[in-house]
Amino acid sequence: MPPPSHRPARVRRLPLAGVLRPNKPSDIWFKPASSVVVATAIPDLTLLALGRLDLVMYTMAGSFCALYTHHLPYAARARALAWVVAGMTASVAVALVAASLTGSAVVLVAVGAVLAALQKTLCDATRVGPPGHLIFTFISSATLFAPGTLGQVPAHLALTVAGGTVAWLVGMAPALVRPHGPERRATARALRAAAAYAETASAASAASAASADGAGPAAERARSAAAGAVHAAWQALLATGSRTAEARRALGRLVVRAEEAIAAPAAADPAALRAWAAKLRGTSAVPRPVGVRPGERDELLGVEAELAAPKVPLWRRVAPGSPLAPIALRTAVGCALAGYGSLALGVGRPYWALVTAASLYQANLTLTWSRGVQRVVGNLVGVLAFAALAPLAHLGHAELIVCCLALAFGAEALISRNYWMGSVCVTPMALLVTEFARFQQPGELILDRVVDTLVGAVLGVAAAVLVTNRRATDHIERALAATERATARAEADLAAGTGRTEPARRGLTAALVELRAAADAAAGEWWQRALPEQRVVAAERAGHRTLAATVRRSRENGRAARTREGTADALEGAPA
Repeated sequence: MPPPSHRPARVRRLPLAGVLRPNKPSDIWFKPASSVVVATAIPDLTLLALGRLDLVMYTMAGSFCALYTHHLPYAARARALAWVVAGMTASVAVALVAASLTGSAVVLVAVGAVLAALQKTLCDATRVGPPGHLIFTFISSATLFAPGTLGQVPAHLALTVAGGTVAWLVGMAPALVRPHGPERRATARALRAAAAYAETASAASAASAASADGAGPAAERARSAAAGAVHAAWQALLATGSRTAEARRALGRLVVRAEEAIAAPAAADPAALRAWAAKLRGTSAVPRPVGVRPGERDELLGVEAELAAPKVPLWRRVAPGSPLAPIALRTAVGCALAGYGSLALGVGRPYWALVTAASLYQANLTLTWSRGVQRVVGNLVGVLAFAALAPLAHLGHAELIVCCLALAFGAEALISRNYWMGSVCVTPMALLVTEFARFQQPGELILDRVVDTLVGAVLGVAAAVLVTNRRATDHIERALAATERATARAEADLAAGTGRTEPARRGLTAALVELRAAADAAAGEWWQRALPEQRVVAAERAGHRTLAATVRRSRENGRAARTREGTADALEGAPA
């Protein structure tokens, strides 16, 4: 009888320790920070010169699109950022039309809750990246409660499109200076992560005589992080487009080195990996590892084939039964409860409670709870910051614009360290945005914001508890099956002894990353079926062993190719 592979289901405690601890900032925090400042300043100053700052909310809807897609290569960014602008315009259009057709707050809260759920689902399905659905929900919810008529909708949408156009241009502008910047950064992250894993695995092996692949909790975490970084690097390279094939191959050689370090950490050189990563800064030539010969280019031909491979259509990712459905339901229920709770208390701005609830929902209940604590702390500190800034902002409209721009920059500079730290800047910025039409009493705004924050956080977390995510375990089963299929494919390629293993290796890496993400998400749910933890661990270890074998085979193929090239050169130079 086989040993049990499931841990009994139990109710998990919601943590408080470490929820507010600062993390390392994102290595590209300055890009969205500076982009949103430029994209917002241009239309704001234009409207200031025209004396129409009451229209700032509509241009700001488009300007905030500059926060997105900074992780994507420019060929992919051009398309993705255009879709972000289109999605923002569509969200504002729905909100404007709904607001012009009815003045019922009950109906508008319902519309806002449904919109928030759709925005959350689409942002997660497309993996658009931070800040995710939150900006869409913030803008559309605020627009729902802005006065307006149906005849004003086209002009207001035109302002949103204008702001979005500026944001698109700002987001694409760095391509003129550093056309391969995003994929160079992704490759550098993979190299640094591989170096960290090699060091961790070596330390674990020396300290506790761990298994040959560096097993152990710290090494396993480092290996998962390195595998995720390598997968992200390949995804970035696959998104670069056909015009950058040569640069893609040069960077691909370095990603192969990162894969080799993960496969054989004992033989890796962390110092060399980090040195290559450091040389990827700026616009200098991509470093070439010592000993690289033309025959090694064969290892990268699989990338070209993957560029033409069919992509999973969006409708499959959002179809009924997808793992996104429970989170979408949580978002809709939580936002509706928060909005109606705010209305019941007589607060004049229920969309703040709605946005607070929408901001909470993460991959599982544990992360949602942590985000709720961070949101409450950040907002409470943020209203104190607003009280200190309000006298300066009320000096004039120019001062108001400067304060908003400074807070937007500060929010992006801090939010990657911890969400609550970013909220300290987001909260006063959101309060100041309401004053572009007219200055208001700070005390009234602060009271409404505090009440709506508490209502939104409490009812939002309550909705996450009530709407259980039993599909999390199903998602693990699907990820397990995908990992087993990818492992079998890679092993079949190895057994065949012909052909290249690189496409199968990248497919297996992606499956392992997805499996780890599914397991982590399910582990944070509070009430569900037992998790197949032993099966997950076994599948991960088998997958990583197979990955190591494919890397060794690729190196053997590369050596064989170089030997053949050397033999051919010798024959050509031999006398007749």
